Amino acid sequence: MAVTDPAAWATAMNNLGMVPVGLAGQQLVTDSICVRGFDPNLSMMSGITPLNPMLPGMGLVPQPPTAEVPVIKEIIHCKSCTLFPPNPNLPPPSTRDRPPGCKTVFVGGLPENATEEIIQEVFEQCGDITAIRKSKKNFCHIRFAEEFMVDKAIYLSGYRMRLGSSTDKKDSGRLHVDFAQARDDFYEWECKQRMLAREERHRRKMEEDRMRPPSPPAIMHYSEHEATLLAEKLKDDSKFPEATTVLLTWIERGEVNRRTANQFYSMVQLANSHVRRLMNEKATHEQEMEQAKETFKTALMGILTQFEQIVAVFNASTRQKAWDHFSKAQRKNIDIWRKHSEELRNAHSEQLMGIRREEEMEMSDDDSTGNPSNKRPRVDESALAAQAYALKEENDSLRWQLDAYRNEVELLKQEKGQLFRTEESLTKDQQLQFLRQTLQGMQQQLLKIQEELNNKKLELEQAREEHTHTQAMLKILQEQLKKNTKELAETNGHNEPQVNEINVMTVPLVNQDREKNSEKRSQPLKSEKEALLIGIISTFLHVHPFGANIEYLWSYMQQLDSRISANEIEMLLMRLPRMFKQEFTGVGATLEKRWKFCAFEGIKTT
Repeated sequence: MAVTDPAAWATAMNNLGMVPVGLAGQQLVTDSICVRGFDPNLSMMSGITPLNPMLPGMGLVPQPPTAEVPVIKEIIHCKSCTLFPPNPNLPPPSTRDRPPGCKTVFVGGLPENATEEIIQEVFEQCGDITAIRKSKKNFCHIRFAEEFMVDKAIYLSGYRMRLGSSTDKKDSGRLHVDFAQARDDFYEWECKQRMLAREERHRRKMEEDRMRPPSPPAIMHYSEHEATLLAEKLKDDSKFPEATTVLLTWIERGEVNRRTANQFYSMVQLANSHVRRLMNEKATHEQEMEQAKETFKTALMGILTQFEQIVAVFNASTRQKAWDHFSKAQRKNIDIWRKHSEELRNAHSEQLMGIRREEEMEMSDDDSTGNPSNKRPRVDESALAAQAYALKEENDSLRWQLDAYRNEVELLKQEKGQLFRTEESLTKDQQLQFLRQTLQGMQQQLLKIQEELNNKKLELEQAREEHTHTQAMLKILQEQLKKNTKELAETNGHNEPQVNEINVMTVPLVNQDREKNSEKRSQPLKSEKEALLIGIISTFLHVHPFGANIEYLWSYMQQLDSRISANEIEMLLMRLPRMFKQEFTGVGATLEKRWKFCAFEGIKTT
């Protein structure tokens, strides 16, 4: 190797990890990342003094590379320390969310023997440092002059720092660089945001002022000279709107008087002269509109003719001679296309018929101008016809929309047939489950109704037995009454005490039979409600020693429970013959059936 070859010397020194001669430091990143196209051997080949791209003030180091570009970190040599890169296989060090306007970084994992001068020597390569706050616990905060310098400092996170060539633990440590939240940074960021907001407001105001329509020109005061100029403007068609505005303002201001009346009359006359011009312009525009209508009508007729031809093509395709040669999918598409073409043809034909109806209505209105008596009914009929036509058009459009939606649904069903089948099966399962639940509920209701029906049948049988029993008793009583009346007729009123005994008459034999039947029918109490009713009825009949009829007893119980019936009370009394007995009192029409409380008598007999 030649001693004078500078390129060879530079290559050898780079291989040994030594700083080339004349360099004050080493690059933090590779040449391709730090400065694009920068050749470190350029100085030795050309004789130019070498420069370090990381020197303060040079600003040659760009923003840190993105994650897409693989970065190979190298050893960084400084005067007082050496930085060893982390393992490239390890994940990148984590950082917190960047605060707004961040210029301060937190540096942890410093060696115990690291001083502020060493820290400044390492991090001043990232940019101008304004302040360093070092703690006794091996960390510090560094504030840079600009925000982009923080990104360069974050690049050093994960490096292992070693002071000199010492192997002591106090002289080494792994750096952890992260964003720090400082009040000064946030204050400067707020000031900057407020300045940007002021600039944005100013820009918007300037934009609004530029886009604001110009103010109307100021209207001059009336004078003879201005009136003469205004009269000339009124004659000009292009300046007529502006001139009428000025004339209207003068009249509203009250400039018209006896002295100026003639001038204002002449200006009003000039304004009236433009009426004929405006009517001629209107007629011209109406003529152009009629021509446009005719053009549209002709074009619509041509479109309708083409639609008729398309529909004829589809109809010919659906005939059996050609239809049999198409596949199933092709037939379906042809059928859908044919329906859609027919709908469009019908819509265009309805539109064309509407135009013709409007023309006929206009002609009828023109004819009716000569006969004013028939004008109002025709106008009403035309209005009704227009409403009916509008409703018909709306109905047709809704029908076409519905058909289009149906076609879309059919296509979607074809595309997603399997998915639709699964959804349909799920809906059917849900419906079956719902029907099963409703069927079970109906079965339960039927069972309840059947039980109620059986109870009602039992009550009806009991009522029938009671009815037959009462009829037999009435027959017996009628026979006894006949005998008693005959005896009374024979005695002619001499045996009054016997008559009184007959008026209050009991039927012991019948009661004995009834007691036997009631004992057969007697059943234990079914519920607590029946026990409560028996207690109330017993108390009520106990305070009525001569008994009470069923209507009186039912009216009293109705006050306590409005749902109870007289039949239920009577059936309950008949089920307990040892507690309640029934007696008949009175003669003829005054015959009455009463219930008495006889529980104490039953206890004495037992």
